[in-house]
Amino acid sequence: MNDFERMAELLLGHIDKTPEYYENLYPTRDLPEGARVVRIAPSPTGYLHLGTLFMALVNRITADSTGGIFYTRIEDTDKKREVEGGIDDIINGLIRFGISIDEGFVFPTEQKGIYAPYKQSRRAEIYQCFAKKLVSEGLAYPCFCTAEELAAVREEQEKNKIRTGYHGEYAVHRNITVEQAEALIKEGKPYVIRLKSPGNEENRIFVDDGIKGKVELPENDEDFVLLKSDGIPTYHFAHAVDDHLMRTTHVIRGDEWLSSVPKHIQLFKLLGFKPPKFCHVAPIMKLDGGAKRKISKRKDPEAAVHYFAEEGYDAKSVIEYLMTIASSEFEDWRRANPTEPRQKFKFNLKKMSVSGALFDGDKLNDVSKNIVSMMNSDTVVEKLTDWAKEFDPEFYGILTKDISYTKAVFAIDRDCPKPRKDIAKWNEAKDYSSYFFSELYTPSFEFPENIAAEDVKAFLEKYIAIYNENDTKEEWFGRIKALAPELGFAAETKEYKANKEAYKGSAGDLSTILRIAVTGRRNTPDLCSIMQVLGRDECLRRLNDAISNI
Repeated sequence: MNDFERMAELLLGHIDKTPEYYENLYPTRDLPEGARVVRIAPSPTGYLHLGTLFMALVNRITADSTGGIFYTRIEDTDKKREVEGGIDDIINGLIRFGISIDEGFVFPTEQKGIYAPYKQSRRAEIYQCFAKKLVSEGLAYPCFCTAEELAAVREEQEKNKIRTGYHGEYAVHRNITVEQAEALIKEGKPYVIRLKSPGNEENRIFVDDGIKGKVELPENDEDFVLLKSDGIPTYHFAHAVDDHLMRTTHVIRGDEWLSSVPKHIQLFKLLGFKPPKFCHVAPIMKLDGGAKRKISKRKDPEAAVHYFAEEGYDAKSVIEYLMTIASSEFEDWRRANPTEPRQKFKFNLKKMSVSGALFDGDKLNDVSKNIVSMMNSDTVVEKLTDWAKEFDPEFYGILTKDISYTKAVFAIDRDCPKPRKDIAKWNEAKDYSSYFFSELYTPSFEFPENIAAEDVKAFLEKYIAIYNENDTKEEWFGRIKALAPELGFAAETKEYKANKEAYKGSAGDLSTILRIAVTGRRNTPDLCSIMQVLGRDECLRRLNDAISNI
């Protein structure tokens, strides 16, 4: 047994498995050629971030477009920052927004797949096995530096304007002997295990990034930590071991990790693994005072995916909008394929933005209005009541008091060739429909100023006399047009425009008066349909109320 092997036994003698054991336990996947195995590996240190949802979507559509696998892995090695319920929030959030998961954490309490466990805190012995291999080959070693000693080194480097980090002459335990390590261990000194980097910062490596193209980076020469003092790995080491054993083909992640690629590629090669294809996604940006910045947890409510649920954006709307960020070609494809599932879109990582797309709330609303407009009334009411039950219980009670009436309300101007696009999110439905419900309705009698009060009153009184709740739309407007001439109004708009001096207004102005009297608004969906849903008694009550308030 040589010194390196003795060191490995000293540090990790309790590990009796070999790398070959895990290679056999986690076999190569049997997938078609070209199928991509991708993942997200969030840390449960907070709520589901919009960036995480976006990353999950990009990974999901990459798997879909190649017949591959999308899995989730929980990177919970930073126990100090872990938030209770973090895993639940992340996984439930992905499910809520329609991101299906093939493998890994498919539900907060359920893992699926033969590459389990998919939680890093339960894979400690696996990482320690591969760390032992590196130590036994002289590619890793124990470091006994305290936090204070490392801080002092960093201070010295900064003072002398030297690149900070544990490298070169500053890697004080790089050549520690077995005997020295054993003595320090007997003294009870805690230690970490560091990579013994063979790199040189003066050298350059070239990486063919799946999104950014060819990238030149300095070779890693830092002896970074592989295992912390508690035997738990750092992200760098855990990701290399896990992505290899889970047979990940493409690591699609935020571009904040681009500078770490030299460490990761070096680590893969020293472990004898084939590196995956790295693809670094630019962050979602936001305009702030004319300047672009990353969307922020602290500054932007939309950074939390829960915001979209609380506001009442339909899950499909959010995903469709994020698809427009993921690919500039998606909008044209969607216009040409309005009813096709998004999974049929041929997604290409190489066509993603390399600088970061701007979050545009107005565009999200436009996308969402379009999607909601294509839903039938049953779907709208189902989704609306589900949202209201969770976020607006009072409105939920109003909506469900008479569900057939509620469906009639939201069927107006909906199941037709050109449906209205009034609702972008469910929290807008309360104001949109308020005049249908006595608990929400507030009458308004602000009639057009260009029409005299006595003409408003005369029209409403005459209309009540001829009102028929069974009229078709044509018959309904025909009655208004028939009343117009005797009140000094033109029956046709073109007549009024041709000779405005001869008329007080047009039949269209009279219908506006009727609309305000019945709904309290100047703009609504089809008024004839509204009056039919409200019913004769309620319409007459409102018309008489309007007359008494003129």
